Amino acid sequence: MEGGTGGRTSSALFAGFRALGLFSNDIPHVVRFSALKRRFYVTTCVGKSFHTYDVQKLSLVAVSNSVPQDICCMAADGRLVFAAYGNVFSAFARNKEVVHTFKGHKAEIHLLQPFGDHIISVDTDSILIIWHIYSEEEYLQLTFDKSVFKISAILHPSTYLNKILLGSEQGSLQLWNVKSNKLLYTFLGWKVGVTALQQAPAVDVVAVGLMSGQVIIHNIKFDETLMKFRQDWGPITSISFRTDGHPIMAAGSPCGHIGLWDLEDKKLINQMRNAHSTAIAGLTFLHREPLLVTNGADNALRIWIFDGPTGEGRLLRFRMGHSAPLTKIRYYGQNGQQILSASQDGTLQSFSTIHEKFNKSLGHGLINKKRVKRKGLQNALSVRLPPITKFAAEEARESDWDSIIACHQGKLSCSTWNYQRSTIGAYFLKPKELKTDDITATAVDITSCGNFAIIGLSSGTVDVYNMQSGIHRGSFGEDQAHKGSVRGVAVDGLNQLTITTGSEGLLKFWNFKNKILIHSMSLDSSPNTMLLHRDSGILGLALDDFSISVLDIETRKIVREFSGHHGQINDLAFSPDGRWLISASMDCTVRTWDLPSGCLIDSFLLDSAPLNVTMSPTGDFLATSHVDHLGIYLWSNVSLYSVVSLRPLPTDYVPSVVMLPGTCQTQDVELSEETIEPSDEMIEYDSPEQLNEQLVTLSLLPESRWKNLLNLDVIKKKNKPKEPPKVPKSAPFFIPTIPGLVPRYAAPEQNNDPHQSKVVNLGILAQKSDFCLKLEEGLVNNKYEAALNLLKELGPSGIETELRSLSPDCGGSIEVMQSFLKMIGMMLDRKRDFELAQAYLALFLKLHLKLLPSEPVLLEELTKLSSQVEENWIHLQSLFNQSMCILNYIKSALL
Repeated sequence: MEGGTGGRTSSALFAGFRALGLFSNDIPHVVRFSALKRRFYVTTCVGKSFHTYDVQKLSLVAVSNSVPQDICCMAADGRLVFAAYGNVFSAFARNKEVVHTFKGHKAEIHLLQPFGDHIISVDTDSILIIWHIYSEEEYLQLTFDKSVFKISAILHPSTYLNKILLGSEQGSLQLWNVKSNKLLYTFLGWKVGVTALQQAPAVDVVAVGLMSGQVIIHNIKFDETLMKFRQDWGPITSISFRTDGHPIMAAGSPCGHIGLWDLEDKKLINQMRNAHSTAIAGLTFLHREPLLVTNGADNALRIWIFDGPTGEGRLLRFRMGHSAPLTKIRYYGQNGQQILSASQDGTLQSFSTIHEKFNKSLGHGLINKKRVKRKGLQNALSVRLPPITKFAAEEARESDWDSIIACHQGKLSCSTWNYQRSTIGAYFLKPKELKTDDITATAVDITSCGNFAIIGLSSGTVDVYNMQSGIHRGSFGEDQAHKGSVRGVAVDGLNQLTITTGSEGLLKFWNFKNKILIHSMSLDSSPNTMLLHRDSGILGLALDDFSISVLDIETRKIVREFSGHHGQINDLAFSPDGRWLISASMDCTVRTWDLPSGCLIDSFLLDSAPLNVTMSPTGDFLATSHVDHLGIYLWSNVSLYSVVSLRPLPTDYVPSVVMLPGTCQTQDVELSEETIEPSDEMIEYDSPEQLNEQLVTLSLLPESRWKNLLNLDVIKKKNKPKEPPKVPKSAPFFIPTIPGLVPRYAAPEQNNDPHQSKVVNLGILAQKSDFCLKLEEGLVNNKYEAALNLLKELGPSGIETELRSLSPDCGGSIEVMQSFLKMIGMMLDRKRDFELAQAYLALFLKLHLKLLPSEPVLLEELTKLSSQVEENWIHLQSLFNQSMCILNYIKSALL
């Protein structure tokens, strides 16, 4: 077993495809204007790659290739996008491919500034390097003392040729001429660290954002402060100016608010509170347009338009994912194109595996939607429901009423959601008699018809509700279904059986209609999670002892038990056909168990523990979510498009770490030599020519080569044309003429000899064929393989010609005929090419039957052959009779 899987350490069954739901992180975005297409593009970072969106519709234009580490800062000019990762940064062309890579920094790069044909990079040790972009060579290096001047911001002031302005954490600013390598001027600053520098629309004027929340509008030509603004939300994260005729400046803050300042009246004119739920990473006004682009670490990219009379911005377009790690994901529907996901940010969202434009958010859960609408959104934060921990969905009646039911962290009531209307539903389902605060909903399921919801509580109660009316339709058990907390509920596909399990270690089967207990069984350990595959009636149970039990709900017996995980099992998923059970555990592994064979067939290790796992109803993708990750990761099912050997893995199998897929679909990477070499398990099986010497083996030749050898004369007669084909007389290219003074055409020559023979002289063909020569050699060395191979290559007419030429009348000899019979004997002895031996022998007897009795040598060989053929046939006939007897019995017997 170890030999078969010795070369494999990664997953053979699943390959990383791409990540869904990632749009932005804490790296400021970059806005570019394409002069060719006359459009603005915004680029946002998502981990190890970046996305480029068209601002006009916020549609995804390109996804870059991945870099080895997470991107730590970005910049762009008219042609290239620059992204730094670690102490290296690269230039990307066409928003995708790396065309230049710059290496030379010792510390992590945190600032990039394009500068014509050059690019300036600054690392955390305050070493500034100017690079020539196309030659990738260093032009200049400046080293600053971190304790005196630690660079925190960089700017190239407009119209200041070859000059850059540097801001420091100590508060001072320096203006440098990078061509002459001279410090031109030092601004004393405001004794507070500089966080942002931005060029104002006016020449010589720069906006300086400080750690104290102040924004200083400063004239760097005369070193004069023109105006000061102050925000009470913490350090300034980014600054931008409107350039469409309105003297407005926007400043971002760490708490997600944006302040809008009027530069003429020198006052705050508006606040955009909670523009993002995290710090404003970057904000940019588009040139000469009333549009503001913002992004933040809450995984959102938003465009605001300023078209109101009071100058406030309203949300125009956005791309948004979850802003906190996911709690639950499940495929929705049967087409495998939507994934529902719940998150710790309190939202429920749907992500499309086809295209981003089909994504939709079902919003936050609100305790009282009508009151929030009536009083306005100011109070919405206080009335939001806690995050969803479990949910169940069924699309059967989604157009009639709510199709999703969810239980919330620390809440007794379960909320319903409407997928079609993309909003929270009308009901909060909870038992009326329970008023205590410490009881919470712990497990939910919805029937396959979409009519009923089953809710399990931490008190052990299991209730049934009607999804259309929200009415309570009964409870399982007299007082409570379980003594402990309910860990899982499930209903079969026909609404006949309800299965519940509790923390006390009991699994119970109930009649769905009359709520009566049918069967109860104790488990080896307390269950952690439960999943039912409705089509096959297979129930998967993950236990607290890190093992998995699989039950058949018809027989109510454990049919499989799996162990091997070394941490809590977080989630289970069945393949659509019910053959595989996939488990995700806190030991960072995703394992695939084959239910028919009861073996582990695949396992791969991740650098972050998987919290959820769900398989597409069409079987093409596996989706996972992970600890501290905001995205959904898709893995393609390799068995759908290539040959996969599902051999059992050994008990001591140690998988290697597989990287999570990026937002770009997996590129074709060059395979290493180790990968190219086929592993033991993937080498195709070559069938031997003969499995066993005792078995009769047929040749692989088509029937047309041997089946009609005895009927060749009949076939030739049928195929003979009624009259020979007439070849038209071809006219000569140059018509011959008779030499003379008067040109005349020569008459065609007549065939004067009507008695000319058309019979071919056989003397020319009297030489022996290769087949005859090989048979003569066989008489000497007793080896007939070469002669048999020659015969196998011939067609039926060629075989007949060769066998006919064996007789002495046609150029053969008695010795050659004897050698042919010995060759047939050899074939019958070895039991190979059995049907060829019979066909060749039958044709030989038909052609030479008159000659054989007169030659005692041949008669002796024929006697041996006769006994061989009879012996083989008796053996075969007994096998045939036995098989026919068994088949007739099976057909006629009443089993």
